Amino acid sequence: MLQETTAAATGGNSAAALKQMGVDHLVAEMMSHPGDYVVQLAVAATLVIMSAMSWYWIVVNFIKNINLRRRGDSVTSTFWETPNAQDSIRFMEEQPKSEPFSKIALDAAQAAAHHQRHEGSRLVESLNRSEFVDRALRQAVTRESMGLEGGLTVLATVGSTAPFVGLLGTVWGIYGALIKIGATGQASIDAVAGPVGEALIMTAVGLFVAIPAVLAYNFFVRSNRITNNKFDTFAHDLHDFFATGARVGEVGAKR
Repeated sequence: MLQETTAAATGGNSAAALKQMGVDHLVAEMMSHPGDYVVQLAVAATLVIMSAMSWYWIVVNFIKNINLRRRGDSVTSTFWETPNAQDSIRFMEEQPKSEPFSKIALDAAQAAAHHQRHEGSRLVESLNRSEFVDRALRQAVTRESMGLEGGLTVLATVGSTAPFVGLLGTVWGIYGALIKIGATGQASIDAVAGPVGEALIMTAVGLFVAIPAVLAYNFFVRSNRITNNKFDTFAHDLHDFFATGARVGEVGAKR
């Protein structure tokens, strides 16, 4: 009879300890006793903000990459397939302001036109047409490449710091749990497991915030590397076109 009573008591304590490990119990405790969970509340709020920021940039960069892949090849192929150069430039002017390939082409066209208008000036004497167009293209490619990096710093920061922010909440939670255990004098496993397990939730939350940010950062870095290579290829072809007047394929044929 005594053993059954002891087992029942132990089972009840174990069930109570398991309940204390749940997220719902932690949230309820934070809401009912906010003064005792100041650090945990600050950590939770920080993780929520970091998660919101990372998911915002994940969605923004995903949409940006989808649009680049969908429109980039179409814009460049249409530019080269249009027989008349003026029609090609007009087509680029009609593209959205967020489309990078058209802006690179327009910068090259404006540089070539500017150089042609100032023939006989010191500008033409110091820089020939090829060098002037090349400088404009380099600046345009650098500008558009930097535009691709929006939000990557946030994703990298969240991916590297979120686990440590969650760990801070865990360490502080375990510290508070040990103080309470010392004050009550109860050091049984069921008295320790609940508060410690509750504190470990913060580390898990930190990992849930960090993992998507790290995966997204690696994906977008690789995607941007591919896009930058396309920028360089397109800029090289534009340089040949505005410096020699020959379109893609015609330069190789002339050689």
